[in-house]
Amino acid sequence: MSDEPDKGSAGKFRAHGRFLSFVTRGLLAALTLLGCLWASQLHHAFELVVYIPQYLALMLGVGLSACFIGIKARSGEQDRRVPWYDWIAVVATLLVCGYVIVRYPVLVTNLGGVSTERWVLGTVTTVLVIEATRRLIGWALIVLAVLGIFYALYSHLLPGVLYGPSTEWTRLSVYLYLDGSGILGLPLSVFATIIIPFILFGQVLYSVGGDKVLTEVAMSLMGRYRGGPAKVAVGASSLFGTISGSVISNVMTDGPVTIPMMVRSGYPKHLAAAIEAVASNGGQIMPPVMGLTAFLIADMLNVAYAEVVIAATVPALLYYFALFIQVDLEAAKNGLVGLPRESLPPRGHVWRRAWVFAAPFILLIYTLVFLDWQPGKSALAAIAATLVVGALRRDTRPTIAGVWHAVVETGRVLLDLVAVVAVAGIIIGTLQFSGLAFGLSLVVVTLAGGVLLVLLFVTAVLSIVLGMGLPTSIVYLLLASLIAPALVDFGVAPLGAHMFLFYFGTMSSITPPLCFATFAAATIAGCNFWQAGWAGMRLAFVAYIVPFIFVLHPELLMIGTPVRIVVALLTAIIGVSFVSAAFVGHFFATLGKLERTLLGLAGLCLIPSPANATLAAINAAGLLAGTGVLGFQYLRTRKASRAAA
Repeated sequence: MSDEPDKGSAGKFRAHGRFLSFVTRGLLAALTLLGCLWASQLHHAFELVVYIPQYLALMLGVGLSACFIGIKARSGEQDRRVPWYDWIAVVATLLVCGYVIVRYPVLVTNLGGVSTERWVLGTVTTVLVIEATRRLIGWALIVLAVLGIFYALYSHLLPGVLYGPSTEWTRLSVYLYLDGSGILGLPLSVFATIIIPFILFGQVLYSVGGDKVLTEVAMSLMGRYRGGPAKVAVGASSLFGTISGSVISNVMTDGPVTIPMMVRSGYPKHLAAAIEAVASNGGQIMPPVMGLTAFLIADMLNVAYAEVVIAATVPALLYYFALFIQVDLEAAKNGLVGLPRESLPPRGHVWRRAWVFAAPFILLIYTLVFLDWQPGKSALAAIAATLVVGALRRDTRPTIAGVWHAVVETGRVLLDLVAVVAVAGIIIGTLQFSGLAFGLSLVVVTLAGGVLLVLLFVTAVLSIVLGMGLPTSIVYLLLASLIAPALVDFGVAPLGAHMFLFYFGTMSSITPPLCFATFAAATIAGCNFWQAGWAGMRLAFVAYIVPFIFVLHPELLMIGTPVRIVVALLTAIIGVSFVSAAFVGHFFATLGKLERTLLGLAGLCLIPSPANATLAAINAAGLLAGTGVLGFQYLRTRKASRAAA
C-alpha cells in the first residue's frame, strides 16, 4: 500500500556495518512481531491492561527509531555511520514515546490539560514525525500537514467559509500528541492493529512460493488462448493484489515476469505496462480483502464486513471484465496468439500444487465472515495455514531463514507506513481541531451548486488528487474524514458514498501525472511513461464510470430487489462490452470511427440500471444501437470471408 510503500524503499537505507545492520533489521522485525502479538490478543489471555495509545506509542517509537538509524537523511549521503543528529533524534523518540507508554494511565484522566512538558514533548513529536516522513516518502504529505497546522493557528485571518476560531500552538501540540484524533489516532491504530498481519501474510505467501503458484494457475488456465500472456497478468495480479496490500509491490512482484512475457507475445511495451498496472491496482478493489480497506469501510460505517464485500463484488467484476475484454480484443486486433503448449506448466502439476494454497484463503474468509474474528487474528490464522500447506511439498517448504526474511521485509514495508499514518494523524487532527473538515465539506457542496452530478465530479477529482502518493487505506481514511460527510449530507447513501471515495482514491495509482503504479510498470517495460499512463486510463475506464452509477443506482452494490439487481448487472455487462470494443476499435473486425462512436454511446446508455421508464427506454435504445452496429459488422465480415473463399 504508497504510492504505496514497497521494497523499493530499501535504496534509502544506510549501508551499515554488521552491528548497526543487525540493529536496523531487529527494529524492522520488531515492528512486524509486535503487530502480530497485538493481533493475537495475548495480552488479554494474560490479563495485561494495556491502553491502545500505549501500544501505538510503542509502535511509533520502534518505527521512528528504525527510520533515524537506518534511513539516510539525504539522498547523497555516503557515510556508513549514523550521524550525531540522528542519535539525538533516536533519544528524543524514546523520550516522547516512552512518556506516553509509562505515563498514559495517569494522563488519560486529563488528556486536554496543557503543561510545559506536554506541549514541548508534543512539539518534538510533531517535528520527528515530519522529518521521518520527509526521509521516507517526500514532501507531499508534509505540505498538507503544515498547511493544516497553519490553518489551525491562523484561521481567524481567512475570509468566507474558511474563517474559524484559531488556537495557540501549545494547545494544538498537546492535542496532536495525546488526543485520539491526532498522531495516536485512527490511521496509526488501523496500521498497528489490522494492516501488519495482512502484509506479513503476503510476504509469507511469497516466501513459500505462493506467488509463483498463483501465476502458474493463471498460465495454465489462460496462457494458451489469444492474448494469453496478458490474461495471465490480469489473473495473477488480481489474485495476489487483493492480499498484498500494496499496488507497487504487486507490480514489482508480478511485473518482471508478466510484462516481458506480454512484450514477447507481441503487445506494445506501453500497453503491457498499462495492463500490469491496471490489473495490480484492481487487486485493491477485489473482494474479499480489497487491499485491507474492506475492514476500514466496515469499521467506519459500523456495518458487517460481509456487507461491504457483497457491495464491492459487482463493481470489481465489471472492472476486471472490461480489462479482460480489452486485452482479448487487442490480441484479436493485432493477430496475437497464445503461448505454445510446451511453454506452459503441466496442468496436473499446477493443480496438485495449487489446491493446498486455497486453504489459507478459505480459512481467512471463513474466520472473517462466519466466525466474525478480528481481521488481524484472521490474518494470523491464514499465515499459519500458509506455513502448514507450504510444508507439505519440498519445493515450497518454509525455512527459518525464509520466514525471518519475510518478517524483516514486512518491516521494510511497514516503515514507510509508520511515517505516513503518523503524519496523516497530524492532518486529520488539525482539520478536526480547527473545524476545517466541516468547512471543506461546505466548500465542496458550494462548488457543486446544489447539483449531485457536479458534486460527485468535484469529489472524484479531489479524491484522485488527495490520493496521489498515498497508501490505499490511508487515502480512504483521509477521504472518509474530509469528504464523506458532504456526500452523505447531500443525500447519498453512506455505503455508496464511502465506496465512491474508495474507488477514486485507488485510481490515483494509475491516473497521470502521479500514477506511481504505472510508472513502476513502465520502468520494467522500458517504455514511455505517459503512453502507459493514458493506456492505463483507457483500460480502467470502468472505475471512472461505475462509481457514479452505483451512487445513483445502488443495484450495482447489490442493494435492491433480486430482479432489479440481475437486470442492472446484465445491462452493465453488455454496456461495458460495447464501450470496451469502442475503445479498442475492434470486435469481429476493425471498427470505423462512426461505428466506434455509436458503439461507445450505446454502451454508456446501457451501464445505468433501468430504474425507471426513462432509463429503461435509454437502455433499450443503447441495446438496439449497439446490437445493430455489431450485427452489421458481423454480416459484413461474413460476406468478406465468403468472397475471399
